[in-house]
Amino acid sequence: MARGAAGQVPTRGYEPLKGIAKSLKISLEPLEIRKPNEIDKAFAAIPKSRVDALILESDPVFNTNRQKVIALTVKNRLPAMYPERRWAEDGGMMAYGTDLIEVASRAAIFVDKILKDAKPADLPVEQPTKFEMAINLKTAKQIGVTIPQSVLFRADRVIK
Repeated sequence: MARGAAGQVPTRGYEPLKGIAKSLKISLEPLEIRKPNEIDKAFAAIPKSRVDALILESDPVFNTNRQKVIALTVKNRLPAMYPERRWAEDGGMMAYGTDLIEVASRAAIFVDKILKDAKPADLPVEQPTKFEMAINLKTAKQIGVTIPQSVLFRADRVIK
């Protein structure tokens, strides 16, 4: 049975991941990091728990320590899925998440409406509608992972 870890628990995405992991016969181990000084300790414990991969959510602790987290995943030769394209651009193996440029442009539209006297309470709540996947082939090769061609075809950005 493969083992994986989900970063920053409890998280809004952990419960759905548990069901998916169970259906795939993957053991999901929560990795709890709440403060920057807990990152090294958490990664030091990974070899003992025999984790095979990581899934990280967007989180202030991870985001402000992005380079360190990426360096530790590469050092530990762990395939990792990150929450935003910039993680893959900065050396992470793979990222899937909302298109932040699209989210920011939608936010600007709401600001414009509010500045034109729209009441914030009257504006609809929107969910992101555009998602993107980025794959860093250089990092994948460095940690010994081969990305299937079918996955590369689905990627919005492939970094060589």
